[in-house]
Amino acid sequence: MNGRLMAILVIAALSMPALSFAQAKQSATDKVKDTTAKVKENVKDSVITTKIKAEYAKDKAVSAMMIKVDTDPKGVVTLSGSAKTKAEADKAVEIAKGVSGVTQVRNNIQVTSAMKK
Repeated sequence: MNGRLMAILVIAALSMPALSFAQAKQSATDKVKDTTAKVKENVKDSVITTKIKAEYAKDKAVSAMMIKVDTDPKGVVTLSGSAKTKAEADKAVEIAKGVSGVTQVRNNIQVTSAMKK
């Protein structure tokens, strides 16, 4: 019986590093998955932002240079900066809402009727 107990203890002691390695490998795999998910979120965010800015550049009624676009991981777009008229600000919001992936648009655009030339 004593030999049997000793064998069990030796087997248990020898298997501990293997279990520890398996856990470390799983932890590393989880980290890679988390990093991959974050990169995908950032790419998705930047794609939405880029699409909106490209639409602004095509539309002569909106100043792509004066309106800043930020997109969060949930597809919420925040517009800031300045517009010459309320119509320009409204058009910027309309364009942003029309871009695929946008879930909500927050309008923080300031209308400055007397912009300097």
